[in-house]
Amino acid sequence: MRENLTKLLALMLGGLILYTSATGPFESMIQRGIFLALVILLGLTLYPLGAGKRWRPLGLACDLTLAVGTVLACGYVVMNHERILVELPWATPRDMLFTAMLLMAVLELSRRAIGVIFPLLVLAGLAYAWLGAAIPGPLGHRGFDLYYITETLYLGDLGVWGMLVGVAATTIAAFVLFGCLLLHTGGGQTFMDLALRISGRSPGGAAKVATVASGLFGMVSGSAVANVATTGNFTIPMMKRLKYPAPFASGVEAVASTGGQIAPPILGAAAFIMAEILGESYLRIALAALLPAILFYLGVFLTIHLVARRRNLQVVPDEELPSWPEVLRPERIIPILAALGGLFYGVLSGRSIQMAAFYGILMTVLTFVPFALLARTPLREIAGKLLAGLIDAGKGMVIIGVLLAGAQMLVAMIGMTGIGVTLASLIVNVGGQSLFLVAFIVGGVCLILGMGIPTTAAYVLVASVLAPALTSIGVEPLIAHLFVFYFATLSVITPPVCVAVFVAAGIAGTNWLPAAGEAVRLAAAIYVIPFLLLIYPALAGFGGAFDILLASSQGVVFVLAFATLMSRVAVTGNRLLDVAGLGLVVGLALIPGWLTTTGALLLLVALYARRRQRLAASSSDTAVDNRSGENRPGTQGMTAKETHP
Repeated sequence: MRENLTKLLALMLGGLILYTSATGPFESMIQRGIFLALVILLGLTLYPLGAGKRWRPLGLACDLTLAVGTVLACGYVVMNHERILVELPWATPRDMLFTAMLLMAVLELSRRAIGVIFPLLVLAGLAYAWLGAAIPGPLGHRGFDLYYITETLYLGDLGVWGMLVGVAATTIAAFVLFGCLLLHTGGGQTFMDLALRISGRSPGGAAKVATVASGLFGMVSGSAVANVATTGNFTIPMMKRLKYPAPFASGVEAVASTGGQIAPPILGAAAFIMAEILGESYLRIALAALLPAILFYLGVFLTIHLVARRRNLQVVPDEELPSWPEVLRPERIIPILAALGGLFYGVLSGRSIQMAAFYGILMTVLTFVPFALLARTPLREIAGKLLAGLIDAGKGMVIIGVLLAGAQMLVAMIGMTGIGVTLASLIVNVGGQSLFLVAFIVGGVCLILGMGIPTTAAYVLVASVLAPALTSIGVEPLIAHLFVFYFATLSVITPPVCVAVFVAAGIAGTNWLPAAGEAVRLAAAIYVIPFLLLIYPALAGFGGAFDILLASSQGVVFVLAFATLMSRVAVTGNRLLDVAGLGLVVGLALIPGWLTTTGALLLLVALYARRRQRLAASSSDTAVDNRSGENRPGTQGMTAKETHP
């Protein structure tokens, strides 16, 4: 019964997303009201209270109460949307009841889906708005009564019906549907096979496969933790089977899934929210995030490569690799290319992002169905895959929708109380006019506020509270938002509340602490990349072609040196000399200018040449020892390590 109801509600939500992607959304409060009602009802069936326990009847009664309250609250707004927006009515006890029911449903579903931290943050925001008059000092305010809070949250488009829920109900939902249909029509397996073919036979191949595959899936998932839980069930067992240390396998998967959150074109759905907050085009946000994402993955790949060389990690065996002809079959590649072509056509032709996603959906279906018919796939199976994509899209929107509804409530309270401006002023007072001291404080607070919260919601929170601290001292708004976004994203792999690492370590069956150490080492570059954006705004597309080229060159040199340093490989044969040499390269790369960049590059090339020379000499010595061992009595059958003094 519950399973059928879940499928029906998911299909209704997926159908709503498809219909409004094709025809355009309804009036804002109608779209958001219907969307949130379906999200909450579906969430109550996906995460039932007390499932499998003796007190399930009590849980069922609570779920039914929340469901009825949600339908009444959302239905009232849908039916009276015009009066609410035109008249801005005063709150009544009925409105307060509806607001309380909707608030309880959103917070309870958040608790069931992701834990208690996020609901407590929202409750703290509401309590702060209500009781602010009792707080002494600069953090206090005049306080607001429950009627005014109700009017802000429920009877207008600044509270729960605000911009974040609007973006979730339109743009993000369309892209989630696009991703789900692409995966269900074979795109998911093709992505995985491409990752295997591209990276599988290089040193640390299985870890690189995990990085590529999890990065691709992470772009659209909106949650690093959810991505670890899905792709990690394939990549982590593969790495362990090839004798990779379990903490290393866990760290690789956690970092790869986190990297997908900062990678264009979707940035785990944050790109759309950032575009709305800043009033920038989606394309500008995606382009601004491109170079930092490339630098991040360059650092991760190099660190994996060097660690694999040092630890002698195995490549993926040939028998586990799909053949290129198999991967590049027209029925596998053409639907993906057509889907991406439709998407980019919509973006580049100036259509809305939601419409661009619909073009991608349309091209996915129009190319998948003919190939499936040519392969004599039964119509029932074809329809089943498409319906499964719709259903998964509906399910996938539950956590995103509920979290953004809660985040919108929190943002409304932050705006109403002015706490964001107050905190920004306090941070600037502590840091003075020192850009990097203020940025260091902001980055640390972002890591703390983002702990235990999915990426998208964490970004919304830190963008409201902390980005103003950077913009107030002259940082470009886009740079400020990317800065706080990266640190909010990193909170899922930063101890002590590194949720993505917890999940990955659970899959690998290892302790989370060494796994967190591996994750931080692999992702070390991204802790510095936000500061590089402050030094070189051209990394985000500010300035001319010359500025962008210089910033890119300095970023590449910095990441190569930093990754080499973090991988702890022997370069010169003397650890202190290695650290000093690579540290000098890093320092030079942080000083703007072609002269320092050229010096850093030449020094890095010299260090790598020295490492190559040492490896060649070591290989030559090993070969000589092996040959001499064959002729010395008593050395037959001994390894090179045993015969080499």
